[in-house]
Amino acid sequence: MTVLIKNGHVVDPLTKKDGVYDVLVEGKKIQKIAEKIDEKADRVIDARGTYVLPGFIDLHVHLRDPGLEYKETLETGGRAAVHGGVTTICAMPNTKPVIDSREKVEAVHERAVKESPAHVIQLGAVTCGQEGKELADIAGMAAAGCHAISEDGKSVMNASLYRKGMKEAKKAGISVFAHCEDITMVEGGVMNADENAKRLGLKGITNSVEDVIVARDILLAKETGVRLHLCHCSTKDSVTMVEMAKKEGLPVTAEVCPHHFILTSDDIKEDDGNFKMNPPLRSREDVEALRMGLKNGIMDVISTDHAPHSEEEKNRSIEKASFGIVGLETLAALTYTELVKTGVLSIMDMAEKMSYNPAQILGLTEKGAVAEGKIADLVIFDPDANYKIDKNTFFSKGKNTPFDGREVYGRVEYTLADGEIVYEYQDTRKV
Repeated sequence: MTVLIKNGHVVDPLTKKDGVYDVLVEGKKIQKIAEKIDEKADRVIDARGTYVLPGFIDLHVHLRDPGLEYKETLETGGRAAVHGGVTTICAMPNTKPVIDSREKVEAVHERAVKESPAHVIQLGAVTCGQEGKELADIAGMAAAGCHAISEDGKSVMNASLYRKGMKEAKKAGISVFAHCEDITMVEGGVMNADENAKRLGLKGITNSVEDVIVARDILLAKETGVRLHLCHCSTKDSVTMVEMAKKEGLPVTAEVCPHHFILTSDDIKEDDGNFKMNPPLRSREDVEALRMGLKNGIMDVISTDHAPHSEEEKNRSIEKASFGIVGLETLAALTYTELVKTGVLSIMDMAEKMSYNPAQILGLTEKGAVAEGKIADLVIFDPDANYKIDKNTFFSKGKNTPFDGREVYGRVEYTLADGEIVYEYQDTRKV
């Protein structure tokens, strides 16, 4: 199949191309980019007034499949992804059963090809069953294409065992994705430890719960030489430590989620489980540090930590609700509205942090760019579309978001994966 995208504003972090071009897609690849292409195609898309971006790569997604399909499946999560312009997903391994062997990684990959419109990279656990007692089959999972190991949902608290896992990951040529949380310091906390927690009568989680493990993991990465990626950073000091690590030349990268660079604990006006996430919403000072970390290139990636739950699990008090919110379908609009329109990032920066940098971290050399010869994972994004987020339009099974009803700019009009149109916006109001 051939697709010709006409008159779109191409934004390519690889070549720094930033202007209006036509893009010809043949099969799975971008065949040609030029100011004018007149060749015939099976499908012609008029992209005038929109950005043509590399497909977004989300390094941090909970697909819940296998075992928790009432929350999400490979199919619903994949549909949610392409709705939001995400063409490649890194699926966290804290499923039931935990993904801790080569066979389990392969099983998800085989199913995902058939069931998900987005590419799925299944990450492997660091320890068997994520129990923190013995290492999982790291070499086998690497051979199955997991690209990284992660104990996400928790930290490996046994530093000696974790160091051994890092050494195995280094040997296998894959990364370690770190959820930084000292569980011994949580002490029943459910939101940020501040005056808002006191106002609501809830136990707080201090910044040090995250910061202690960030420091530990960076030091272990320094010793082992493994590529370390810090997930969902939420504190000012995490930004400081990542900056220090980079100045020392350590192989450390870090991500920030939209909820952490937009919301603070001040936004929790009442006891609403949709505002419960881990790590929690922090202070204005933390938010500003994260935004500046993104602006200054200290924080490399914007990811979602997409964490779908059932209505029953979230429609309750913060104390009793499950941790986590969905994010795949709001990622692009929130980032564009809150960071690009406000001048914190340029549209090129957005493409780097949501496409190019994630591709580099994963070693996906054919992705993350709008360039000739690269895989045609593309997003056509209308920056002028203005609307309110409506959770009822989500393809995800999870509707748990604190952003429902929030006014945003920017909408995904088309998503292409491997050169095929896997999502096309339809304005149902006109039907």
